[in-house]
Amino acid sequence: MVALNNQKNLLDQAHLHLGQLSEDRLKVAVDFLAYLQQKDEWEATEKLLNIPDFEQELLEAQEELKRGDIVSLESIYRS
Repeated sequence: MVALNNQKNLLDQAHLHLGQLSEDRLKVAVDFLAYLQQKDEWEATEKLLNIPDFEQELLEAQEELKRGDIVSLESIYRS
């Protein structure tokens, strides 16, 4: 709960500061936030691709899905 409150406080602070910026500076801030989000996404992708055989396993899973060769989560829990 503390982390959630902290995140809400940070978002509230960001909103307050963003609301006080000129339009030009607000555009810069939005571009920077988009950059940070994209950087996080690339770092997450890089972590996944560094897992041994991840890319091959993913491709195989996608092929199994296309063939309908899947098992429902419910059937796993019932076992």
